[in-house]
Amino acid sequence: MAKDKTVYVCTNCGQDSPKWVGKCPSCGAWNTYVEEVVRKEVTNKRPVSGIETPKAKPTALNEIITGDDPRINLGDEELNRVLGGGLVPGSLVLIGGEPGIGKSTLVLQTVLRLPDLRILYVSGEESARQLKLRADRIQHNSSDCLIVCETSLEQIYVHIKNTHPDLVIIDSIQTISTETIESSPGSIAQVRECSASILKFAKETNTPVLMIGHINKEGSIAGPKVLEHIVDTVLQFEGDQHYMYRILRSIKNRFGSTAELGIYEMRQDGLRQVSNPSELLLSQDHVGMSGVSIASAIEGIRPFLIETQALVSTAAYGTPQRSATGFDIRRMNMLLAVLEKRVGFKLAQKDVFLNIAGGLRVNDPAIDLSVISAILSSNMDTEIDRQVCLAGEVGLSGEIRPVNRIEQRISEAEKLGFNQIILPKHNLQGLNTKKIKIELVPVRKVEEAFRCLFG
Repeated sequence: MAKDKTVYVCTNCGQDSPKWVGKCPSCGAWNTYVEEVVRKEVTNKRPVSGIETPKAKPTALNEIITGDDPRINLGDEELNRVLGGGLVPGSLVLIGGEPGIGKSTLVLQTVLRLPDLRILYVSGEESARQLKLRADRIQHNSSDCLIVCETSLEQIYVHIKNTHPDLVIIDSIQTISTETIESSPGSIAQVRECSASILKFAKETNTPVLMIGHINKEGSIAGPKVLEHIVDTVLQFEGDQHYMYRILRSIKNRFGSTAELGIYEMRQDGLRQVSNPSELLLSQDHVGMSGVSIASAIEGIRPFLIETQALVSTAAYGTPQRSATGFDIRRMNMLLAVLEKRVGFKLAQKDVFLNIAGGLRVNDPAIDLSVISAILSSNMDTEIDRQVCLAGEVGLSGEIRPVNRIEQRISEAEKLGFNQIILPKHNLQGLNTKKIKIELVPVRKVEEAFRCLFG
């Protein structure tokens, strides 16, 4: 007779423990252990003596035949780029994001524009009527898309066997449960077992599967960390609900690069691809305003120009405030220390607010020079020329360190009509400047950049 066993599992890393603990000894997270009921079933163990012939035999590396499998074109250039050129047959792709960010809209509008594929859309959260209303808002072609509202994994396999789809959509994995495990849907055991079973189905039938997953309050995929190890590709769909822009990042990709980035604009009729984000992220009406500078940044492998806004004011209370939106607050504090120690500007008794326009979060260190220029511009109440953009990493000694892919940054600024770009002097080594029409201003220290901007 099967016995029920209770264990406590960490929702962050999947480590189990016979009793509840406050801090996970594996990953160090606090208050992440939840109770799970595990049923131990007696299984007939296979003998290890080698009497039975295994299904898989060891094969020499040079005897393995490889071929370039044709990828499935999803009709979305941004999504194809992030996936590495299209959807690989037999792959399991997980798309995660906050509730209401547009995950289901992105997947639904993508599959509705594939008229040549037979698609099975399994919805565990919304009814068929809700999906129909959403599909009517999206401009789409006639597609062979089948909708089924089901949360049982066994019944999903029955529908797949009856319809023989070319692509399966599961929305979302946290709502799917299997009868072999006695726990509620969304628990660690259910998410892990259902994902492993779906992966086995995708590999055996060579059918691609797109799964939608939620994220928790820390910003990671809800469920155990092993879920990200099971799937082939993990895509993060992020953005601020108060802004119209959405970013699709590749966190893990077994069939392509994780440096790709896709940008969308949320509209009434769905998500629109943004092929040139620089023109949308730059506002054209900041003439005569201080505290605004343009940075040439790179997210993934795509260069684009972003607007850095800063506000420096006298602290109303004894302790000055430091606030940054879209930028690391600790790095901003380091840049303020560089300004005070190396350049001589006293900002210790002033409030500093920093904002990356458009609701984006940028991690490129090349925007350091733009950040300190915007802060100094607001402090001096002096405008920065709107035809000048900046690119450079600021070191602790006040030097301007070189940045990567300087040719792409220069060409993006030149394409948008900028007359001048301030860049690290070290980046000019080996750079072919004959075809460059924009004026290059190389600088070695922060003082030289300020001298070029403010005289």
